[in-house]
Amino acid sequence: MDILNTVSLESNSQIKINFDGGDLSSDAGLLLFKEFLVKIGAVKLVNRMFKTNDTAWFRVHKDDTNLMQVIYQIISSYFEDDC
Repeated sequence: MDILNTVSLESNSQIKINFDGGDLSSDAGLLLFKEFLVKIGAVKLVNRMFKTNDTAWFRVHKDDTNLMQVIYQIISSYFEDDC
């Protein structure tokens, strides 16, 4: 039987999930959900398919990234963040 101690995410290889206990965060589950969306190709699909008629020349955050942020906010029940 294999023991799962530390996992690296494909969506961000610098993030490591360790199951040794320690400090807990209720938002840490969003990292696993993001990893799931990356694995099933949902993030690439949104990047490819989601387009708006935004005429701005410069944006710090792209529309598809903003959409994914709203999805994460809804999943984590952050309904009061004006999403």
